[in-house]
Amino acid sequence: MSGLIIAPRARIFHGHEWVYSTDIKKSFGNPQPGDVITLKDFRDRPLGSAIYNPESQIVARRFSRRRQDLDLNFFTRRISQAIDLRKSFKNLDETLCRLVWSESDGIPGLIVDRYGDHLSVQTLTLAMDLRKDLIREALISLLNPRSIILRNDSPSRKAEGMEQTIELLHGENPGSFTVTANHLQYEIDLIDGQKTGLYLDQLQAHSDVARLAPGLRVLDCFTNQGGFALSCAKAGAAKVTAIDISASACAAATRNAQLNQLDIEVIEANVFDFLKQAAPEYDLIILDPPSFTRNKKTLMDAMRGYKEIHLRALKLLEKGGLLSTFCCSYHASRELFLENLADASVDAKKSLRLVAEHHQRPDHPVLITLPETSYLKGFTSQVIATR
Repeated sequence: MSGLIIAPRARIFHGHEWVYSTDIKKSFGNPQPGDVITLKDFRDRPLGSAIYNPESQIVARRFSRRRQDLDLNFFTRRISQAIDLRKSFKNLDETLCRLVWSESDGIPGLIVDRYGDHLSVQTLTLAMDLRKDLIREALISLLNPRSIILRNDSPSRKAEGMEQTIELLHGENPGSFTVTANHLQYEIDLIDGQKTGLYLDQLQAHSDVARLAPGLRVLDCFTNQGGFALSCAKAGAAKVTAIDISASACAAATRNAQLNQLDIEVIEANVFDFLKQAAPEYDLIILDPPSFTRNKKTLMDAMRGYKEIHLRALKLLEKGGLLSTFCCSYHASRELFLENLADASVDAKKSLRLVAEHHQRPDHPVLITLPETSYLKGFTSQVIATR
């Protein structure tokens, strides 16, 4: 088997699973893009098996510490282990969750989201894309889904030299259908809808924030399909306003509100502009924007964006007001994001008390040696009196 010799002091010797071009001492056996390769240290000792793609910044991703191939048995075993893990989590609906989370489940670049009888799959590495038929066979044998949608429209595929595409991998196009999360119904369209469906990683945060909403006037910014807005309305908020710049997102939020017979106001607008012009008439403001950065180069620009929406939201809150804010970029660390919120509170002349901290759901497990698997962070804070 072909492979790579890893240079000393590479991160893989500290438990990380990725190999960059600067980590490579030399290659052997002429490895080809998408191949399974062997990793060895500079003393020729084996480090395990990895997938290879010289087109990517991450040249190799280790998936096993022993010699291993990506055959049907491998995919069936690893996916079965991932399913069993989700079954072990209390209060997690295994029929509505992320079943496979890439490196966190030992299958780099494979994401499987389950929506009842339908699966939304992403193959974000070349090796997984080349083996999508094996993945389909394993999923059918384990779950017998009615449909499998290959939702490969993620920009991250470009880093692997692959095109963006959406296709039906198994069954028939399910069209629009409904799922139930947090006792709410949502309309899902896995082929023509936004993203891959719901933001499954935020479902726990929806219910956690909603517990604070009874009797409050709520503003849900970047509402997408209305997750926070609907949860707060169902919990007994006095009034709920949902904002999104996307017309299709606003239409989805409106349909979901009607589906649940909930009264929310949905406004199509740029959140930054809306916050600048809005009156201070809210008790709870929720900020859950899409990622402002996907790399280190744009991190500081992203932090200026977060600072701006934090500042504008805080200016609308009086004593006792609540701000729930979220960041889904790994590059913005928990400490940096919290510092950003603190800086905005100083500029807004508002003192904040931390009420709750939020994380991604357990169906998005975190590897402690791979910090990139921990990306979602959030804080709910309250404006307190300074005198």
